Amino acid sequence: MTKPIIPPVLKSGDRVAIISTARSIDTEKLSFAVQLMENWGLTCIEGPNLRKVFNQFAGTDVERAADLQWAIANENVQGIICFRGGYGTIQIMDKVNFKPLLSNPKWVCGYSDITVLHNKMHSMGIASLHSTMPINFGDNTSEAISTLFNALFKKQVKLISPASTFNKSGECNGQAVGGNLSILCSLSGTNMDLETKGKILFLEDLDEYLYHIDRMMHNLKKSGKLHGLAGLVVGGMTDMNDNEISFGKTAYEIIQAATAEFSYPICYDLPFGHIHDNQSVILGMNYTLSVTPSGGVLRNSE
Repeated sequence: MTKPIIPPVLKSGDRVAIISTARSIDTEKLSFAVQLMENWGLTCIEGPNLRKVFNQFAGTDVERAADLQWAIANENVQGIICFRGGYGTIQIMDKVNFKPLLSNPKWVCGYSDITVLHNKMHSMGIASLHSTMPINFGDNTSEAISTLFNALFKKQVKLISPASTFNKSGECNGQAVGGNLSILCSLSGTNMDLETKGKILFLEDLDEYLYHIDRMMHNLKKSGKLHGLAGLVVGGMTDMNDNEISFGKTAYEIIQAATAEFSYPICYDLPFGHIHDNQSVILGMNYTLSVTPSGGVLRNSE
């Protein structure tokens, strides 16, 4: 397995760029986030187009792409914090040159629609941070915020999940990949598709119909992404929807059925995703995942 490029840890005095590659921002929540990160000793710099509004987006495709390119190319920026997700990141990917990150890697942070960026980074062999975002800082648990700090400043990750009847016990080692299930499936067959063999796959989602979850799990299975995993981790499957005639299974039951034939460890209820306790995971980093009847523990092994 190729050793990933892991950006340097942040330190007091470093600059982070706040941009939005998807939907428009909430300026009140921006102020709160800036204050929090400045308390860590960071200097926050807004993308030139951060406050733009174009329909539901934070500016046009060209403006959002320009902010991402600016943040990537700016040698005085050590981290890129995506303000929020929603939808829109996929629209700008072909307008951005990511190659400068190979020689000057920097943290790219976010979740949900930002899974598009995570997949791109992973395809380049660069680690990125699946984490909470400024739009959520005010509602996050203290653990979610502290794990963001620990990941950025110390490269330390340790997540613990409670006991679950859905868990499949075992221990494994591998690179963390994945993120939002809907986004992962939407990237299937593209140049940002994931290679999952030998890796620990992370899945979470929000506001999906249960039959959509079933369809997407079949997509992962039939495309080979569930075969040969080191392990599987399932986070929040939040605010799921059902039809008037029930699908008959919960999201966890759907995932359990799709993975029944596999023997690798599977951990449910790890605290990440569209939940208040959205703790940080450095994607691309190597981890040890231990799953027992009493719960699961994920810790970085490098």
